[in-house]
Amino acid sequence: MSTLDEVAASQPPKESRIILTDKLSILVRVDLDDARAQVSTKGHVTVHSIHALYVVVKRANALRKGLNLELDMRAAYVDPDALEQLRACSKTHHLPVIIDPLQEDCTFSILPPLQLATTVAHGLAA
Repeated sequence: MSTLDEVAASQPPKESRIILTDKLSILVRVDLDDARAQVSTKGHVTVHSIHALYVVVKRANALRKGLNLELDMRAAYVDPDALEQLRACSKTHHLPVIIDPLQEDCTFSILPPLQLATTVAHGLAA
């Protein structure tokens, strides 16, 4: 089991750690020996705050060529439009031009949020 797996296994289940806040929190775990990195996000991801996430993903991707990059959104609540933007970047292997003008290859997988922001907001109003 790799170091990233051990850290993830030692934490409470993601479902119990969803934080209902607009503040975006991003944690990066890196294992250069296994060429793996995980970018974990908490809080509310919008089409505006997603730019901060793109910058972190770009920096993590630059650490090592061929890095297996995983974007863990399970503890965040994400606007549907923002999630669609992330999925489009994952499919094309490129971040938006405004973030990466050189359009370096950026391959990452997404662990999707447990709930979209509209679902969470609806549940809070009830």
